[in-house]
Amino acid sequence: MTVGLVHFLVIAVLLFGLGFYTVLTRKSAIGILMGVEVIINAANLNFVAFSRYGALTNPLAGQVIPVFGIMIAAAEAAVGLAIVLAIYQNWKSIDTSATTSLRE
Repeated sequence: MTVGLVHFLVIAVLLFGLGFYTVLTRKSAIGILMGVEVIINAANLNFVAFSRYGALTNPLAGQVIPVFGIMIAAAEAAVGLAIVLAIYQNWKSIDTSATTSLRE
């Protein structure tokens, strides 16, 4: 059995679905950030799969764009964790339902 584009797309759809489900169901801010990371990884997998199996005019673009996606994910994690720490300092909880307003 050979692995083709369809296999990668199925895995990317599963990753996206799991990430979306995690974002919708978690009350913890850290859990929501982890779901967003999984969604970004699903998009990166699509770029690499289309770079390998698709007929792109520049196949290198399908491998360079995920590098930028990884950099954006790292920056998002740093900013997100800084926000989580600020929320914890103010409300002593990272539960997103407890932080209904940002005024204090």
